[in-house]
Amino acid sequence: MTTDPLRVGVIGMGGFAGAHHRALRGLEAARECRVVCACDPNHDGFRSEREALDFAGRSVQVYPDYRRMLDAHAAALDVVTVPTPVPLHAPMHRACVERGIACYLEKPPTLYHAELEEMLAAEAGAARATQVAFNFIVEDTRQALKARILRGDFGAVRRVGFVGIAPRKSTYFTRSAWAGRLLMDGRPVLDSCIGNAMAHYLHNLHFWCGQGALFSWDPPVSAEAELYRAHAIESFDTCFLRARTEAGIGLHVAATHAGVGHGYHREWVECDGATITYVTGGDYSVHLKNGAPEVAPADRRDLLAENFRVYFRYLRGDADRPLTRLIDARPFVHGYDLMLLAAGAIAPVREPHVERNARQDEAGEYVAIRGIADACETFAVNGRFPSEQGAAWGRAGGAASLDDLPELLTRVRRMISA
Repeated sequence: MTTDPLRVGVIGMGGFAGAHHRALRGLEAARECRVVCACDPNHDGFRSEREALDFAGRSVQVYPDYRRMLDAHAAALDVVTVPTPVPLHAPMHRACVERGIACYLEKPPTLYHAELEEMLAAEAGAARATQVAFNFIVEDTRQALKARILRGDFGAVRRVGFVGIAPRKSTYFTRSAWAGRLLMDGRPVLDSCIGNAMAHYLHNLHFWCGQGALFSWDPPVSAEAELYRAHAIESFDTCFLRARTEAGIGLHVAATHAGVGHGYHREWVECDGATITYVTGGDYSVHLKNGAPEVAPADRRDLLAENFRVYFRYLRGDADRPLTRLIDARPFVHGYDLMLLAAGAIAPVREPHVERNARQDEAGEYVAIRGIADACETFAVNGRFPSEQGAAWGRAGGAASLDDLPELLTRVRRMISA
């Protein structure tokens, strides 16, 4: 066990890597860590960011390639953070664990079940487990409510759900070559609204369903789904999922990037004796069937910094596990792949069922499915898909079980060629 600042390397400088650098600088000021090195193929393009973060004054060495960085500092690093595009996670994770360096891996680790198993095999002999950055699991209130569920305070869990309205302008899907793609060069990407920006929430639902311990995630066994796209992309920007977990709990998701205006993210947990509701940015509410409602204040801490702190405690030997290990992400990945398998196709939504809103202060336009918020809220109430609600743009999907997982890439290729 050591109290010295942990030595950290960061793969990446752009996108969400900037949030990693800012959070780590704050932890460095508290002497919890020291950033030794960073890398990016376009590192010269981030000179202003490097200056703002005082890389020179902090003696942060910069490299154009992550392998060169790891080879140069493998013996002098305690942990590497990987806030890079999802298709790059598996090789970068392997490069870290093969050099004996602990890995803090941004969510999701992958969206393809077979690749997850390869990552688990690569890590099998590692001295330290990877932490996957599904950030909401660190919340004190979430953990306290899960503990109460396990104690039986609210009765058995019957259904969990999520509605996410997260409008994205068209340029969101042109920000990189992999955005909105199902495959690239024949390899699975499987990007989508619930696979990237809102991936946290599907993972959260499996956490609420976990029956074995506080840090447990109940795996899915079957799914029904409908997938849609209003944007000009290969993948889907809108999804509706009905799933069943191993414990027999219903799991419902309605999520979209095809909206305009103010967005929101709402989770709920329906138990025999209470319903827990959480809208991101607000507090948790507990509606008891036989008692006064409760308000449980949400965790207002910087969740990224807190996730780093928990992992650092684990690496120092002060905690017995990371918050979310790679194996804990398996229910999320299986549930995601079951959704694709169950839908079988991505239904395009075209005029007159879309509306467009180009804002003067931003590049690109917002493309929304007409009535999407109402369709999501109706699904939240009664679990009826858009096709079952009579939506003019609705198209029936299908069903899948875990036995269908080996067929995923075959069905994805059919989606692309349809």
